[in-house]
Amino acid sequence: MPILLVVRHGRSTANTSGVLAGRAPGVELDAHGTAQAEALPDRLAGLPLAAAVRSPVLRCRRTLEPLLARRPELADIVDERISECDYGDWTGRKLSELMDEPLMATVQQHPTAAAFPGGESMREMQRRAVAAVYDWNERIAREHGPDAVYLMCTHGDVVKSIVADALGLHLDLFQRITAEPGSVTAIRYTPLRPFLLRLGDTGDLSSLAGRAADAPDGGTAPHGGTVPAGGADGSGQAVVGGGA
Repeated sequence: MPILLVVRHGRSTANTSGVLAGRAPGVELDAHGTAQAEALPDRLAGLPLAAAVRSPVLRCRRTLEPLLARRPELADIVDERISECDYGDWTGRKLSELMDEPLMATVQQHPTAAAFPGGESMREMQRRAVAAVYDWNERIAREHGPDAVYLMCTHGDVVKSIVADALGLHLDLFQRITAEPGSVTAIRYTPLRPFLLRLGDTGDLSSLAGRAADAPDGGTAPHGGTVPAGGADGSGQAVVGGGA
């Protein structure tokens, strides 16, 4: 089965202003996030990509624009299932205000029980995102072969949810995972289990070239506390909602 590269969008203006952007329209990348997007094609230069799939939210589109411009063979594919968590009434609010909400303790300590007023639950978010991954795994393997590499550009909480599933972690443990804006996480899926190859990598990814065909565990057969989105500044600090 394929290698999936999960890209967290570049740093946004909401990340730096301490706002939980959620699915609010019009949130752009800041200057640093734009630089991260412009650097992405070179970081992925050694990797043949079978597809690039993204969240419909603007900051994911902006993150992939330089890559798609450099690789015109890739279509701009949108999948609603990897969209940002629907934070409902929390959308657009200051993170500092949300820290005083009783629900925040649940979000941090027992996310399985967390449902955002007027939005969705964290369980629903993980369910739809993981379903999208497995659907795309099958499609990519069928159309491009089992050793193909493809990319998804999404959001912090979605990245963490996908990683938790790949590691066999309960959703209540997913707040132990961080992935900064602009980072790339690589997961190799096999018939029996996934392998996490990179987590939140912000550097060169060329060493992944050829890994799809290799055994992911050193030669054996391939069968064989943060808060939403990991911090407004991308640091992984316990500040709410960097889902921006």
